[in-house]
Amino acid sequence: MSLKLGLMLGYSGAQVQIPVEQVKLAERLGYDAVFTAEAYGSDAITPLAWLAAQTERIRLGTAVIQLAGRTPAMAAMQMGTLDALAPGRAICGLGVSGPQIVEGWYGQPWGKPYWRIRDYVTIMRKVFKREEPVSHEGREISLPFTGEGALGIGKPLTSILHMNPDIPIWLGTGTDTNVRLTAEIADGWIPLNFVPGTLESYRSSIEEGFARAGGGKSWKDFEIRPMVNVVVTEDLRSALQMPKHSVALYVGGMGHKHKNFHKDAMIRRGYGEAADRIQELFLSGRKAEAAEAVPDEYIDEGALMGPPQRIRERFADWVDSGATGLTVWTSNQEGMELLAELAQE
Repeated sequence: MSLKLGLMLGYSGAQVQIPVEQVKLAERLGYDAVFTAEAYGSDAITPLAWLAAQTERIRLGTAVIQLAGRTPAMAAMQMGTLDALAPGRAICGLGVSGPQIVEGWYGQPWGKPYWRIRDYVTIMRKVFKREEPVSHEGREISLPFTGEGALGIGKPLTSILHMNPDIPIWLGTGTDTNVRLTAEIADGWIPLNFVPGTLESYRSSIEEGFARAGGGKSWKDFEIRPMVNVVVTEDLRSALQMPKHSVALYVGGMGHKHKNFHKDAMIRRGYGEAADRIQELFLSGRKAEAAEAVPDEYIDEGALMGPPQRIRERFADWVDSGATGLTVWTSNQEGMELLAELAQE
């Protein structure tokens, strides 16, 4: 495919329901990967192990696992185990989540995300490579642990499992500083709120990250995989309403009033007034009104919706967006098939 495709499953609701047949269809259609997520319910890695046993080729990725939910050594152990069960198919997508979940759900300090990400990825790569017992002196995370409460007898260890040393690590980031870090230390970027035209505002940060990485790292070494909502329908108006409750939840409620990365991303795209209104309505308990306040054009810019010909015409913008692939969010078989057809043209 000229543009790689992924299938986004997200995280479960009240019950875990893994759409195995949809994933098998994606594999038959030539999709490159399937992705899971986590918030504060189902985890992202267990469903991928289930899917590994029922698929043959499709890559198995997280978009994303939360750094606070597991230590970097445990993240490496889990992804290394997944890759051992499905050789060469694991993709480790990481993200910091937000302070409400990090401190409220995981009981971890928010700290300094930039340094936490850097330490976390460095430790994971050391675990994967098994070049020597793992030790790391970081700004946020150190091994062995020597902080308050330590006995002082921690020992650097080497993974018993001989892991794939090159399991790709992608980062879900959105600020200029962390996007630059992503380009420096990661194999791919899962951008927040990416639409055609977005890349230009990050280009200098990404290229600075490549330069910091050294070794001639460039665009050809770097995956960029935004998510796009796909619905094939003659009723565009109704389709545009479908994601609005989710957008309202994230912009209005997934974070503190004064620290919400999803709201910041909406503002960055030029929808500051709408973002403020959505958050105000959501936090006052007027969730239906918050959803109604999401502009149709905001949804449309980040989606491929409408009749097949409209999707076909707008798909060209995504091909030219600088993304190396698209992660498709859809329950619509026709949409999966149409995207597969377009990606192969």
